[in-house]
Amino acid sequence: MDLELAMQSFLQESAELLDEMESILLDAEADSITAEQLGALFRSMHTIKGSAGLFGLDEIVRFTHQAENLLDQLRDGHLQLDAGLSGVLLRSHDHVKAQLAAVAAGQVIPAGEQDSILADIAALLQQPAGSPCAVTASTSSAEPPDDSDWLLSLRFGREVLRNGMDPASFVRYLATLGQIQAIASCCSALPADDSFDPECNYLRLEIQFRGAVDADQLAGVFAFASEGSQFIISPRAQLSSHLQQALQAGDAAEQQSCRDIWQQWGLWQPAADSTALPAAVAPSDHKPAAPAADSKAGRSSESRFIKVEAGKLDRLINLVGELVIAGAAANLLARSHGSSPLLESTVVMAGLIEQIRSHTLSMRMVPIGETFSRFPRVVRDVGHELGKSIKLEISGADTELDKTMVDKLADPLTHLVRNAIDHGIEDVQQRRAAGKPDQGHVWLNAYHESGSVVIEVADDGGGLDQQRILAKALQRGIISSDAMLSEQDIYRLIFAAGFSTAEHISNLSGRGVGLDVVQKNIEALRGTVEIDSESGLGTTFRLRLPLTLAIIDGFLVEVGSSTFVIPLETVVECMELPATPGGAGMPERLQLRGEVLPLLYLRPFLELDGEPGRRQNVVVIQTGSQRVGLVVDALQGEFQTVIKPLGSLFRHLKAISGSTILGNGAVALILDVLALIQHATQQEAGRYGQEQDTCPPAGSRQPHNNDTSSGK
Repeated sequence: MDLELAMQSFLQESAELLDEMESILLDAEADSITAEQLGALFRSMHTIKGSAGLFGLDEIVRFTHQAENLLDQLRDGHLQLDAGLSGVLLRSHDHVKAQLAAVAAGQVIPAGEQDSILADIAALLQQPAGSPCAVTASTSSAEPPDDSDWLLSLRFGREVLRNGMDPASFVRYLATLGQIQAIASCCSALPADDSFDPECNYLRLEIQFRGAVDADQLAGVFAFASEGSQFIISPRAQLSSHLQQALQAGDAAEQQSCRDIWQQWGLWQPAADSTALPAAVAPSDHKPAAPAADSKAGRSSESRFIKVEAGKLDRLINLVGELVIAGAAANLLARSHGSSPLLESTVVMAGLIEQIRSHTLSMRMVPIGETFSRFPRVVRDVGHELGKSIKLEISGADTELDKTMVDKLADPLTHLVRNAIDHGIEDVQQRRAAGKPDQGHVWLNAYHESGSVVIEVADDGGGLDQQRILAKALQRGIISSDAMLSEQDIYRLIFAAGFSTAEHISNLSGRGVGLDVVQKNIEALRGTVEIDSESGLGTTFRLRLPLTLAIIDGFLVEVGSSTFVIPLETVVECMELPATPGGAGMPERLQLRGEVLPLLYLRPFLELDGEPGRRQNVVVIQTGSQRVGLVVDALQGEFQTVIKPLGSLFRHLKAISGSTILGNGAVALILDVLALIQHATQQEAGRYGQEQDTCPPAGSRQPHNNDTSSGK
């Protein structure tokens, strides 16, 4: 049997349960915990234990059983949730996560810290009952149920074997909860001819069970196999209604086979009317505690979601991209023929393609909160290691971003958060001396802005020390002693490989590894990094990213015989380049509504042949607070751009981020707006320095263009 599908479902469900468990424990350290949260903690380990038992993962079953016992005591109020107990539960969470990771990788389940954790759990379970946990809702501290007798009629679905599940594994797990007093199989549906299919399930099981469990626990044993199955579970005291309901399932042969089993057990006595109630039992007006678990009724809410392999979605995105190119080609052809009906048809088709593109891309959009959720644990662990009290505040977790980008953001965000805790937040003595509260704050925020996603990592620490950064950069030879640097240029020095202002090497910092990785990863996603910092108040790292990496709205421009694409979300406005007095020379900057706009001429910058035309145009582009004017020959307007990666031969080109295919089959290069703006602002800063009679020390002034400052 192929267990791959069932195993993947188990691993994914377990990961979600562990994430919920970690989130509850981190929240509960500072605030009171509710009865619902206590129940969720218990169910997380209970569900993982039950599902692991179905796959024969005995090591996981044994460990989660002990963790479940501890959570049961916590849920019933016999233990108080404090930092010590929370720490043991978080270590248990980490160990189960490591065990599941080994299962997913096909490796031997590691022992890890299991013995140490189990020893701590045993010590906690031996403690005398303490005061109940603080809860915000009323909760009962009922004792576990006494041993009771149950009847189970288990009718597994016909496809249960093909789905990778073995009915016998459910029975084995059931035996861990109590005692199976009797079990028999009803095999009336088993074919006796060539129609027998060894991959189909034909058996129905009847079980008498005794154990200290309730109906929900018994139903949970079989919840994993509820698809297409029917499970009837009742207390022995409700025998009549159970047998009546059980007889409604199956054909006449199956019903008779079940009667024979019940008769052998003394639960059924034959009568003239074969459908009569058991003679030995009086009719009951009570309904079974756990009626038939019909999967269609119980899983109706889940049917709204379909899990799709990421590779299939990527192939769909690629096909939509090709459809966009084909649609543009059809529209160009219609224009060249001048056929109004054909042109109208292509316009309608273009509208439909736009809708398909929009909906397809939205299928890959996921909330950034999926990544943010890991950082409460990072802040807790790193803060404890450094002896700092730090509170993490998250906002904008529902901001959506392409799934591919969300996955690639985890590493750079981890570096930024750890940097904020280690370098940004001062120790308690320094904060007290500065008149700050002992507890530091780190903020994670995400929001949409001008067709991009902005993610901020901020702290209320001491801020960046410009003079210390300059001194370190001079010491390492990153800059020269006469360098003219703006505030943003100084801040960007911390992204240099190997750069660190830490005085001592520790487990967290001092080796100059981290922020250079942040910059490389963000630029690989066509994003930018901005820094705002104020001495004594803190630092903000601002990551600006495109919504998707597959298809963008572009703006086409011409320079000579070449066509280029500018991402539309970076385009602010377009204008004609004003003529210079006397018609000589090319202006290096423009006065645009009271602000200086540096100009970058694409023809000489890209070393293109030919002479500019009599009329040139300026496209004003912006990332963050920085604006630059690109001088081009002609404007062609908006164009839906399918991004094609550059070959390895051209990946070193700083000003080009990709390519696309136009409707006429020609190739157009996509401009790297960040690289262009950085080049233009550095060029402007250099020109400004040459225009001054005297130059102040490095880092002592702002550049001439206000738009290139940090915005403060």
